Amino acid sequence: MLDYKIHAENDSMYNTPACWAIYVCGLVFQHLLAKGGLSAVQQNNEAKAKLIYDAIEGSNGFYANPVDPACRSLMNVPFTIPAKPELEKVFIKEAEALGMTQLKGHRSVGGMRASIYNAMPMEGVQALASFMQQFAAKHA
Repeated sequence: MLDYKIHAENDSMYNTPACWAIYVCGLVFQHLLAKGGLSAVQQNNEAKAKLIYDAIEGSNGFYANPVDPACRSLMNVPFTIPAKPELEKVFIKEAEALGMTQLKGHRSVGGMRASIYNAMPMEGVQALASFMQQFAAKHA
């Protein structure tokens, strides 16, 4: 059933492929090509992640990232305020007031989590990194 050769040999009558998923994949591929292809999207994702990780690392310990640098994600960047965890709710509330939503961390881990998938523009990541720096300076 998952072998497309069988579909082809049976004039696509063996089972109908997931047409909607194939269509959406095509749209995504066109979008990625319009952005310069996979290498350009990869470079953009690395630059976005670097902004957030640099904001964490450059905070003089105000923020912490619990993930080993060798295992860090380009898409989801978790961080905490280890010395003042009570400020994490304040951070989330103030960020939401600025239009930065969904920063609350995973329910089993806590803290904050910046999801910076392909659809997140560089400007949004820059705004978050800037807010992180301002928040740390205000509450250090």
